[in-house]
Amino acid sequence: MLTLKTPLKNISKILPKYHKILDKLELRTVEDLLSYFPFRYDDFSQTVKVSPEYINQTVTIEGVVTKTKSARIPRRKMTITEVTIEDDNKTPLKAIWFNQPFVLESLREGTFARLSGKMTLRGKTLQMTNPSWEKAARETTNTGCLVPIYSETSGITSKWIRWQLKPLLETARQMEDVLPYDLRQRLNLYDIYTALSQIHFPESREKLLRAQKRFAFQEMFLVQLRTLQIKTQWENNPASPIKFDEKLIQGFVKKLPFKLTDAQRKASFEILKDLENPLPMNRLLNGDVGSGKTVVAAIASLQTASAGFQTAIMAPTEVLARQHFESFCKIFENYNINIALLTNSYKLANNFEFRVSSFDSDSNFQNSNLKNDSKFKIPNSKLSRNALLDEIKSGNMQIIIGTHAIIQEDVQFKNLALIIIDEQHRFGVAQRAYLQQETMDVRDGQKKTIPHLLTMTATPIPRTLAIAMFGSLELSLLDEMPKNRKEIITKIIPATVRQEAYDFIRQEIKNGRQAFVILPLVEDSKVLTELKAATSEHRRLSEEIFPDLRLGLLHGKLKSKEKEAVMEDFKNKKSDVLVATSVVEVGIDIPNASVIIIEDADRFGLSQLHQFRGRVGRGEHQSYCFLFTNSDTEKALERLQAMEDTSDGFEISQKDLELRGPGQFFGLVQSGLPDIAMEHLSNIKLIKFARAEAQNILSSDPELANHPLLAQALQKFQEKIHLE
Repeated sequence: MLTLKTPLKNISKILPKYHKILDKLELRTVEDLLSYFPFRYDDFSQTVKVSPEYINQTVTIEGVVTKTKSARIPRRKMTITEVTIEDDNKTPLKAIWFNQPFVLESLREGTFARLSGKMTLRGKTLQMTNPSWEKAARETTNTGCLVPIYSETSGITSKWIRWQLKPLLETARQMEDVLPYDLRQRLNLYDIYTALSQIHFPESREKLLRAQKRFAFQEMFLVQLRTLQIKTQWENNPASPIKFDEKLIQGFVKKLPFKLTDAQRKASFEILKDLENPLPMNRLLNGDVGSGKTVVAAIASLQTASAGFQTAIMAPTEVLARQHFESFCKIFENYNINIALLTNSYKLANNFEFRVSSFDSDSNFQNSNLKNDSKFKIPNSKLSRNALLDEIKSGNMQIIIGTHAIIQEDVQFKNLALIIIDEQHRFGVAQRAYLQQETMDVRDGQKKTIPHLLTMTATPIPRTLAIAMFGSLELSLLDEMPKNRKEIITKIIPATVRQEAYDFIRQEIKNGRQAFVILPLVEDSKVLTELKAATSEHRRLSEEIFPDLRLGLLHGKLKSKEKEAVMEDFKNKKSDVLVATSVVEVGIDIPNASVIIIEDADRFGLSQLHQFRGRVGRGEHQSYCFLFTNSDTEKALERLQAMEDTSDGFEISQKDLELRGPGQFFGLVQSGLPDIAMEHLSNIKLIKFARAEAQNILSSDPELANHPLLAQALQKFQEKIHLE
């Protein structure tokens, strides 16, 4: 008897040649296959008679095969298979398939068949090209209904998956429902069996939407349960109160070479007041590219260090960690603050780089209780990993910067009181919850308290969505740009005027500036990989466009040290143009760069384009962003037009949300959340219901002891969420 745990390789219908492919897709049991949801549906539900009135419409027709023909065209290495079908009206329709001669094995003359596809008119003949088909005696699976389309891989088609799933669907009756019965009744949600049946083989568009909503609710419900559990744990722990030293902060702000915006002042004040509380801060700093999150984080770190505590700053990549390290060293060069950089890329000769700013005896730090240890005054000093870990554990390092590994691995702190996570729009809500859990478990050297937490995101998130998705956090908005920042001039550049853009770059470089050329990642392609795409474009630009200029090359396949070297050369003006894949998005700060070209700009989301654009315009020079595109479709140009029309990140993110959906927007594609949940992330009502139901259950059963199925589902859910 089949059960949910039956291995797929034990099912006789699934031949051995499919076992490895299924394993690659992580489909190993019947339950795995049932949980493999379609990502879209072909609507073949309209069954009609063969008639010219349905020309250019997607329809299904049923009839008898009256004629068949197959011809090889050796010159083009192609086989053309033709089948003529007549329905009750005796009106013929010709179906044509390319390179599918096997069709004739099933659709012989006299067979009653069903075809679904777009009906067209060629001359006087009605026809369909490459239609879906099956014998009319079969239950509708591939034609005549809403047909599910699955993510495919070499050797497995959606049609094959549908044929395997149909007989296995009855097994779904064995599945226990993680959503409690009373909750389903209250919200009119399908039970698990009905939902699975309708997600794979929907009887109507309405039933499909109900099934999708059920699974979307389930995923959001688990997210909210986890977030609320952590919030409760969070609020039940004390934190070290850090007194707001107004004189210290005012002195620091006064010495900055620029004036803080009102938004920066407000956000800094909110954070400093939170730090005074004996309960841990949990705040999201939501700001645009260039809105000045770093200085707000520096103010919080300064206040923490002045009170004698440590701060850990986490970035999603080593490159960005290095960027923060350099920024903080510069900001605190006149303060006696020891700053460490700890990342995996510094394993060469077991050395880890750290830097300590020089001490200025006139600084406002005179009265602090920090230790003035001359050992740490040499810029860019190097220590072995163990020596640096000892310095962190002893408390000699006040600010420790790295990737999220610094609170997960062998790092021990003496008195860590503040953790700052720079999400750089890379950590989604579920990953953030996971990081918050890690924050509570960090070895901070303080047994009775947990650190305050400040999360920063570089993608401006529309307020309603931020409240819904990050309901457990306080929210600070940086929705104002520094006054002295020049607007970046953005232009869509079609193929016809590329040369003019290249000439413009050459002139800018002649004037002492530098330029970026950004390439999209080429994914799932047998022809091009990221490495090949970047290398070939670098060669083309070097040989054909800018033979007289110095070009650098940066891509994700380089080791961290190699990336550092390329960026260092660019920063030190040893190269004029940096050709890079989207790895450049993560925070390279080159004030001298004034032009950025984004190749195939239509292939990026608007929020990502906005991030790229923020790589220039960081200095005093007027900067330019050229959006190269070979597309002339109305949709693509409308999207890019939004970049020309506004530089407001919040406006752009709203547009991006409308066009691409929140799954792409939040960077959750690889997070473990299914497509269905991501498609419904902007359904604020659904999220609020999920949150209310999660609160309702946790209020009476905080450990989910009375809801074992939910507890198991939550455990599984956590396992599939991962950090990038």
